[in-house]
Amino acid sequence: METTSKVTGTFESFDGSTIYYEARGTGEPLVLVYGIACPMNHWHHQIDYFSKKFQVITFDLRGHQKSNPVNDMKQLTMDALAKDIICLLDHLKIKKAHFAGHSFGAPIILKLYDTKPEVVSSMIFVNGFARNPIKGMFGLDVVEPFFNFVKAQYRRNPVLWNSLWKLAVDNPMAMYVTALAGGFNLRVTQFKDIEVYVRGVARLNLEVFITLFDELMTYDGESVLPKIEVPVLIISGERDMVTPIHFQHHFRDTIKHSEFIVVPYGSHCTQLDFPDYTNLKMEKFLKEVHAK
Repeated sequence: METTSKVTGTFESFDGSTIYYEARGTGEPLVLVYGIACPMNHWHHQIDYFSKKFQVITFDLRGHQKSNPVNDMKQLTMDALAKDIICLLDHLKIKKAHFAGHSFGAPIILKLYDTKPEVVSSMIFVNGFARNPIKGMFGLDVVEPFFNFVKAQYRRNPVLWNSLWKLAVDNPMAMYVTALAGGFNLRVTQFKDIEVYVRGVARLNLEVFITLFDELMTYDGESVLPKIEVPVLIISGERDMVTPIHFQHHFRDTIKHSEFIVVPYGSHCTQLDFPDYTNLKMEKFLKEVHAK
């Protein structure tokens, strides 16, 4: 099996927080941005495929996995996440790159484009959103009240709720519940990928999750969408219940230079469900961008 050598490293971001990254391959840079509480593993099919033709760069969001600890917990903001990417590009001496974002990775890239558009060659959004996706998540209006309840209880007793968080997440039942809620397609996604995700969520500091989830709910990137002047590929999982397809329809209708693709039977993690199809569509898009 052909493999591409991996370079790993860390850099000090604008506020002193340490950010971990991995780079593979050579060529035009392609930066992959995962969603809240996710691991780099969510992109492993794309990393393997695209690192043969691109310089593929992945990194851990601040407060996630190996990007710990956060130097200033007040800097768990969309602005800080965008600045981390700018610092990453500066560290690697990259002037411009293609970006792909899954779920919460999409608004992070939108914030990056709003902050420094000249570093963006193109954008790929996989089941992304530009504003609060919580209302109607899983087809219900219970996520936001439940989150606010947990947040209030956590403020009263953080030690207890960190323990409850790990117990609730780090067990086999959580893996099936996550899949059945639309996060994964159990018929096609490798179970080990779901397991890696759930284990990563369990290791995440609940304070980090709560703070970033608040950011997810309050961020509004609507004003950025009509300003986008680079090519955009919008990939939507047909059966995504986390960020339903109307969010991707909105992207298509609002972003001028956009292409829209629906992946049949795709869940929220379409890039894990149907990696070959997703990779071919991404590759076609990137080739067309390069040809312009």
